[in-house]
Amino acid sequence: MVKEKPGSTRIYDQDGFRRRAACICVKSESENETLHSSVAQVLLVTSSSRPDHWIVPGGGVEPEEEPSMTAIREVIEEAGVLGKLGRRLGVFENDERKHRTEVFVMVVTEELPEWEDSRSIGRQRKWFTLEDALKQLSLHKPVQLTYLESLITPQHHTTNNSNSPQVT
Repeated sequence: MVKEKPGSTRIYDQDGFRRRAACICVKSESENETLHSSVAQVLLVTSSSRPDHWIVPGGGVEPEEEPSMTAIREVIEEAGVLGKLGRRLGVFENDERKHRTEVFVMVVTEELPEWEDSRSIGRQRKWFTLEDALKQLSLHKPVQLTYLESLITPQHHTTNNSNSPQVT
């Protein structure tokens, strides 16, 4: 089902949930190193509506677009980073906002000096320690907090898609 909204086309699933995709951006190729290191870092961006709030980059799936490609596109637009898309963490529901977000892990290989949202709306990006990222998301984005928690908790992991696209 497709619904139009000014400026964008939003895609909804059979249950009326808006389809979205997002990426947990990390610096290290090895998730073990990322998750169990005292210097583990996760990239967050400022919210477009609340610039004092930090969020996980992501957005709506466009018509005829795979969620993995949405995740890559949104990370480039919102965070200005390129990288290697890794495994799919799963699909997360936000019942309050009627969203279902497919979340992936991306290992960042390049940070652009300027990007679309930095120019158009002044969006910022920042690397947070895993602990600080959890604190930031717990303040304003409890559903996004579950993305990070599933990254940390192995039993919530889903299988890796070996055909994951790569952006360079």
